[in-house]
Amino acid sequence: MHNTDSEITPPRPLYTNEQFDAFYPESIRNLSNRHWTPLHVAKKAAAFLAKGRNPRILDIGSGAGKFCLVGAQHRPKALFFGVKQRQSLISEAEKVRRALNIKNVSFIHDNFSRLDFSQFDHFYFYNSFYENLRGTEKIDDSMEFSSDLYYYYSRYLFKKLEKMPTGTRVATFHSLEDEMPAGFQSIGLEENNLLNFWIRI
Repeated sequence: MHNTDSEITPPRPLYTNEQFDAFYPESIRNLSNRHWTPLHVAKKAAAFLAKGRNPRILDIGSGAGKFCLVGAQHRPKALFFGVKQRQSLISEAEKVRRALNIKNVSFIHDNFSRLDFSQFDHFYFYNSFYENLRGTEKIDDSMEFSSDLYYYYSRYLFKKLEKMPTGTRVATFHSLEDEMPAGFQSIGLEENNLLNFWIRI
């Protein structure tokens, strides 16, 4: 019995982290070690989140789009969405998406607090609020930063996740876990405990 065209899964691209970063301009590459998800972490997180039939996965604070783009290449049946307030980063993410001809990714220029979380199944969070804490490295100086915003956003995300149904998955990376409600159970830690997998019980 032969597979039909619709059953054939396209081969997954074999990039190193450095090769993938090379799709971005130097100014974006220089931020990679501190601000963008490493390629191998993106693969692990996407594998955990891409459960169910055509799941819709939101990256909260998607930066230059690296998690979404890597995840979408390796999990073609999932739909990835990235939300970010910096239009410049959305533009760079879109350039890479077009260059790689990735169809199952959309980027949203907005504040995550304006989104309807019921439109998504699972979530990725690489502590995009951390920039607001004093003494942390910033992506640029185009945003307003304050510790009050860190706690406001963390609490807002907490309340959003608290309303999600049983089975919702969240992958957090470098998170202080202020945003995770008690209804979520950690079911696995990787990357020296920096990558945490959660399921709503």
